[in-house]
Amino acid sequence: MRMFDVIKHKRDGLELTDEEIEFFVKGYVAGDIPDYQASALAMAIFYKGMNARETGTLTWQMAISGDTCDLSPIPGIKVDKHSTGGVGDKTSLAVVPIVAAAGCPVAKMSGRGLGHTGGTLDKLESIPGFSVGIEQERFFEIVNSVGCAIIGQTGNLVPADKKLYALRDVTATIDSIPLIASSIMSKKIAAGADAILLDVKCGSGAFMKTDLQAAELAKAMVAIGEEVGRTTVALISDMDRPLGLKIGNSLEVMEACEVLKGMAPEDISATCLELAANMLFLAGRGELALCRKIAKEQVDSGAAFEKLCEMAEAQGGDSSVLRDFSRFPQAACTREVRATQSGYLFSMNTEQVGTSSAALGAGRETIDAGVDFSAGIALAKKTGDYVEEGDLLATLYSSSEARLDEGERILREAITTSERAPVIPPHFYARVDANGVHWLH
Repeated sequence: MRMFDVIKHKRDGLELTDEEIEFFVKGYVAGDIPDYQASALAMAIFYKGMNARETGTLTWQMAISGDTCDLSPIPGIKVDKHSTGGVGDKTSLAVVPIVAAAGCPVAKMSGRGLGHTGGTLDKLESIPGFSVGIEQERFFEIVNSVGCAIIGQTGNLVPADKKLYALRDVTATIDSIPLIASSIMSKKIAAGADAILLDVKCGSGAFMKTDLQAAELAKAMVAIGEEVGRTTVALISDMDRPLGLKIGNSLEVMEACEVLKGMAPEDISATCLELAANMLFLAGRGELALCRKIAKEQVDSGAAFEKLCEMAEAQGGDSSVLRDFSRFPQAACTREVRATQSGYLFSMNTEQVGTSSAALGAGRETIDAGVDFSAGIALAKKTGDYVEEGDLLATLYSSSEARLDEGERILREAITTSERAPVIPPHFYARVDANGVHWLH
C-alpha cells in the first residue's frame, strides 16, 4: 500500500477503506509518512469529507495509537463529559461533583486553556495545592473512595491526534467536521469511559457560530461514539454570551461553588443541572425527568458542594478557599468598567470577552505559558440588560495597570449598546442522540 494512492483516492472523492485509514495513522505516528503527505490527505478530507464509517475508523485508529485508559478497576458505568470550549464555561467543576454525589463515579481527564477559552485544569490549579498530575493507580483510588477526580492526560495518550492537530493548525485544515470530530472523540474514547456526554457550544464565543453548524458536528461525534460502542449524547448549548458572570480561573472556581450552593446566575445553574442530569441518564439512573430531580437534590442538600471539597482535598488542594473566597490569592490591580451611554446591552462578542480575560493574564498564548490565577473579569451586566450611563458593566482583575488597559480596551470593543432590546438565545438548542437531532425550540 502506498500513501500516494490513499491521498489520490480521497482527492477523487472515494471512500477510504479501513485498511487505508489504519495504514495512514500507524505510518504517520511511526514517522514513516512525512508531514507533506499527511497535509495533502488532511486537505483532501477537508474538501471531500468522510462518511460515518470512515470517520469512526479514523477516530478509533487515533484512539489506539498510544496508551489507553482501562477504567475497569472502577465499578459502575463510567460517563465522561466534554465541552467544545467557551468563555466562562466552568461546568465540569460543578457537574462532576453533582454526578458523583448522586453515586455515579466520574473519572475525568481534562485539558488546559488556549486562546480565548479557559481550561478546567487551570481553574482547578487555582485552588492552592491542587494537583492534576496524578498517577493512574492513585487516580483510581480517589475515584473509588471519593467518587470523582479530574486530572490531566497521562502517558502517551492519542499521539496521532497531537501530531495531526499541530499539522492542521498550520495548514488551514482545522475547519473540517470529520477532523474536528475525530480529534475530540479519539481522546474521549482513549480515556476509557463507557458513555460520553458532549456539550457542543454555538455562538460568538464558540468554534461553531450557528446552531446548524453545531448540530452537524454533534451528529458526527455521536455517530462516532455509537460506531465504536460508546453510548453518546450531545447537547447543543449557547455561547453567544459568557456563561455565568465570572471569567478567569479562581473567579470561575468561586462561581462553580455558587452553583453548588444554589446561589449562581440562572444560566450557569440551569446548564450545569441539565448536563448533570444527562450524565446520570447515561449512567442508567432513570429517565431524564427523574435524573433532573436527582441532580437538583444534590445541590439543594449541599452534598454536591461537599463532594467538590472532598475531591479537592484528595487531590492535595486546600478546600478552605472554597468555603471562604477571601483566602484565594487576590489580584494586585482592579478596575471598574462603567457604561458610557444608556441603552440595552444588545450584543457581547463572547470571543472578544474571552480575549480580554486572556489579556488580563487569565489565559495563555502558547500551551507552555503560565497563567495568573487571580486575573479575569466579573461581569455586572450581560446581553439584554438595560444600563444607564455610569452603571457598572464589569470589574477587571490583573497583575498590572498595563494589562488592565488592554483588557478594558478589548472588553469595550466587545459590547454593543442599542435603544432596542435583543432576543436572548435559549440555554440549549437541541439534544442529539443515536436517533438524530431533537430541536428544543
